[in-house]
Amino acid sequence: MTAPQSPRQSGVTADSGQDIRLLLRAATMYHLEGATQAEIAARLGVSRPTAGRLVQRARAQGLVTVSVAAPDHLGSSIHPDAEREMEQAFGLDEVLIMDSPADGTPSGDAALGRAGASVLARRIQPTDTFGFTWGPEQVAVADALTARNASCRRVVQMDGSMSSIDYHTGVDHALSRFSEQLRAQPMRLIAPLYADADTVTAMRRDSILSQPLLAAENAEVMLFGVGSVSTSTTLFEGSFIDSAVLVELEHLGAVGEIGGRFYDIDGVPVDSSLVGRTVSVPLSHVHECTTTILVSGGAHRQESILGALRGGFATILVTDLATTQWLLSEQKGQR
Repeated sequence: MTAPQSPRQSGVTADSGQDIRLLLRAATMYHLEGATQAEIAARLGVSRPTAGRLVQRARAQGLVTVSVAAPDHLGSSIHPDAEREMEQAFGLDEVLIMDSPADGTPSGDAALGRAGASVLARRIQPTDTFGFTWGPEQVAVADALTARNASCRRVVQMDGSMSSIDYHTGVDHALSRFSEQLRAQPMRLIAPLYADADTVTAMRRDSILSQPLLAAENAEVMLFGVGSVSTSTTLFEGSFIDSAVLVELEHLGAVGEIGGRFYDIDGVPVDSSLVGRTVSVPLSHVHECTTTILVSGGAHRQESILGALRGGFATILVTDLATTQWLLSEQKGQR
């Protein structure tokens, strides 16, 4: 084995002008000219390992300054610094902050949909099972998705949608649109969101009825929004829950739900009377999924999003700037 070259043997003298010059030349060739370590070694007359060490030493000694900036005409519409701060604060893989406000209006949902569709198209793989919960944001993502190179094996509904009244959740439209654009097999969960506990147990034991839910629980990619605890949510408006249940949830400190399963501000699942009656993917499976995309924003969803992030239910967040600023403020205040 050949002994490693000393700085003097490689033509580099510690703390000398020649030393700094060589570091600068190696760093310039690597970072500005795009040269490989092999090319740097050949041009400077050193070994390839030495070329790599020169580049590393240049960084370590503060001789390399990296600057990343958005073009002036886009500077106010993209927010890379805030996205990175969010990723670090909540341990997320990616945050996408859209320029439009997520205010619950059709235009706000459409903007969330476009942003969510761009993330989903990048993340989904041909062999994946893709699960989604129903809601306006998810419908918007489905509508914004266009047939590109993105595809997956199957698309499955993560939560029951049947109600006691004629309420349009958009789940059939979303399932059809997702499966068409992703060239995937659709799997419909034909079940209510809430039923009595014995019915839920029987359904899970049934070899046919349980298949979509089992597929959803093992999905490689999940997409969902969050609901709040109020009378202005789809769960209340669609008669999935009533005022008595809302009072119970508020008493237990619930702030949000994913697929009809409620949690508190710290992301801890709430032990309400709904737990054994819920037909949807359990929060534990959402937590364990490799890629979970939360698409939501606006003042009416802030606490719900905060609880979901603290609970580790999302690896990717698509939201707006005002919500991001509120989330960062709340998280910093907790420390």
